[in-house]
Amino acid sequence: MLFQTSEISALDNYRLLVSGVTPRPIAWISTQSSSGVNNLAPYSFFNVASCHPPVLMFTQVQPQSGKNKDTLSNLLDTQECVVNIVNTDLADLMNQTCANLPSDQSEFEFAGVSACASESVRALSVAEAPIRYECRLREVLTISSLPMGGTVVLLDVLSIFVRDDLLSNEGAVKQNMLDSVGKMGGDWYSNTRELFEMKRP
Repeated sequence: MLFQTSEISALDNYRLLVSGVTPRPIAWISTQSSSGVNNLAPYSFFNVASCHPPVLMFTQVQPQSGKNKDTLSNLLDTQECVVNIVNTDLADLMNQTCANLPSDQSEFEFAGVSACASESVRALSVAEAPIRYECRLREVLTISSLPMGGTVVLLDVLSIFVRDDLLSNEGAVKQNMLDSVGKMGGDWYSNTRELFEMKRP
């Protein structure tokens, strides 16, 4: 079946996009509000935008309320965040931080996520995250302010933490040990425990 995107609803477009563009890596983003509240929320519209300079990107899908989520509000106020990578051991905790909490309540405390101080930013890091990217806000691009529209956020990576046992002698992350989690459509997730390798021609 062929769908013309201009002829179906925003919700139908959303369902076809998020259930087809899979698996998507998850940015578990921690921020701190200007009043000191520590926020933590997952975003599955996430990837690398540049390596020189190192830049990450994620997208906030516009809420029905028309207001920014706490993550973007905090980023605009403080210019800082940490992108924590989710592995299977952290998946349940990550899911708990999807809860719709008031802005003055910390998801770290609500979900019982262990936090630690970051090196380059004031926002806390997830202590058990296997990889953490400490970032400064670079640019915000609003594609659409309509409900389910997108706001693309670019982040300059200031420092990168990799758990010692995951680092190879070549300075890369050992893919067979990372065990990262990906987002599928709906409430579905995938893991990366069954990997296969193909050499480039």
